[in-house]
Amino acid sequence: MKAIRFHEFGGPGVLVHEEVPTPRPAQGEVLVKVNAVGVNPPDWYARTGFATIPEDLRPTLPLPHIPGTDVSGVVVEGSGEWREGEEVYALIRFPPAPGGPGGRAYAEYVTVPAGQLARKPRSLDHVRAAAVPMAGLTAYQYAVDHVRPPAGRTVLVNGAAGGVGHFAVQLAKNQGNEVIAVASGRHAAFLESLGVDRFIDYTKEAVPAGLADVVIDTVGGDAMDGLLDVVRPGGTFAAVFPIGRLSPERAAERSVSIVSAQVRSSGRQLGELAELIDAGRLVVGIDSVHPLAQARRAHERAARGHLQGKIVLEV
Repeated sequence: MKAIRFHEFGGPGVLVHEEVPTPRPAQGEVLVKVNAVGVNPPDWYARTGFATIPEDLRPTLPLPHIPGTDVSGVVVEGSGEWREGEEVYALIRFPPAPGGPGGRAYAEYVTVPAGQLARKPRSLDHVRAAAVPMAGLTAYQYAVDHVRPPAGRTVLVNGAAGGVGHFAVQLAKNQGNEVIAVASGRHAAFLESLGVDRFIDYTKEAVPAGLADVVIDTVGGDAMDGLLDVVRPGGTFAAVFPIGRLSPERAAERSVSIVSAQVRSSGRQLGELAELIDAGRLVVGIDSVHPLAQARRAHERAARGHLQGKIVLEV
């Protein structure tokens, strides 16, 4: 089969489209013919050898490596409840086990643990379905498992137009909250179409202090610490991308809880997301679509930032 691999760490240019052996499913796994692959930050973290992580904490990644975790496709060899011909989607083996194979999704075929699969949303084509798993599950797990703000609260999402952000604003709105979206001005119409109650263009105005009960920050970096002031006393700061400057001491002084958690594969929760999508309660935003063979262009697009929705590879 054809797949994207890198044989050394570096920029997008290390991604190579080449022939590799087609994988064989182990017991309890399903073989899926891939129609589309979602592109996520862990893909380029791996490509760079996890250069943003302190050296003593970096995972060991054997080379050559096929990146990718998000797929939408068709079962060609089933297991358990999954039968040949079923349309499915998944977040594969995330987080990866130490020394394990990881997702290996940038390919024409991939093996998936049966419990990590869900039926593809009926209302989506494979490209849009592949945009859901990691970003959708991240937003869903924060909204349902980690934060779950009661109805009537004010929720601010920073980086609201991106993959996780655009799902987070919709899930918070579905929970009956007032939602404030923070992004650059070019995303205003997109976010307003998702039903946000207020849009703040961070390039033109500062976010006022004490504005929200919950802040969901999908950006990270040095700006995180300043966002603590946006949370009302007794509120919650959810750090989706926790690498950056964030003061637990300042948070404690203001009785602000800090929540941060790693997204995890879940076929069950992907099934719940599919129900929301098919009910028209969750819209999937696509930034750009690239052929699998041009994965390096997809990574170059990601490096430019300011995404509106997800980047997808079409196989």
